[in-house]
Amino acid sequence: MELLVSESDAVTAGQRIAVVRDDKIGFQISALDAQLKALQAQLDNAEAELARGETLVDQGVATTQRLDQLRTQADVARNQIASTEAQRQLAMEQDAEGEVLAPLDGRVLGVPVTRGAVVLAGETVATLGGGGFFLRLAIPERHAALLREGATLAVETGPGSVEGRLAKVYPQVENGRVVADVEVDGLPTDFVDARLLVRVPVGSREALMIPAEAVATRSGLDFVTVTGPEGEVQRTVVLGERDGDRVEVLTGLAAGEEVVTP
Repeated sequence: MELLVSESDAVTAGQRIAVVRDDKIGFQISALDAQLKALQAQLDNAEAELARGETLVDQGVATTQRLDQLRTQADVARNQIASTEAQRQLAMEQDAEGEVLAPLDGRVLGVPVTRGAVVLAGETVATLGGGGFFLRLAIPERHAALLREGATLAVETGPGSVEGRLAKVYPQVENGRVVADVEVDGLPTDFVDARLLVRVPVGSREALMIPAEAVATRSGLDFVTVTGPEGEVQRTVVLGERDGDRVEVLTGLAAGEEVVTP
């Protein structure tokens, strides 16, 4: 077997990725070529004899019966050549069937065979990935009801984040997880099955947010200055997530209280 690709190679539909050859077919084609040469020589002789016979008949030296025999010999030679050419064409088609072509555009994910190896019918020569690259998610099933096809999510690709679209949510839950596919423009395809950080919208909640500059940290504790009837008072707060220049307050403040910023 002749192997023409290796792992990670990009291929196009119809491209040859391997050639499986049967040496016996090559020998058969060579034998048919030699047979065709011999038959062509016989045909040349038969046509020469036929031309000579026609001349002799015109001169009254040979009989019409002899001329018919010469025509028959020439026809037999032509038919033998046609039959042999058909056999050769069949052998060529069988030899071409050994070409393994890529069924679609994609990338070679694996090549389980080696160059020169003997392969059997149905044996895998190469594994291709194509039809576009998707990011596959496995999300805990408790979030299944919150997933919506078409939802926008953020995908961290290294240098920054890009937007993706939740293209497909599969109904079957496996090992407590829901499988979903995400379409991402510019998704890195150098490594298949690479893991990326994805932010999936699975719900929303209300949060108490204040300017991050209003928080002062001392001795490992976070303080916020609040203005009230008795003046300014410092409160100890517990912070949550940050969103840009604002930060969430989990405890220590109530909605409607006024905080002091520097």
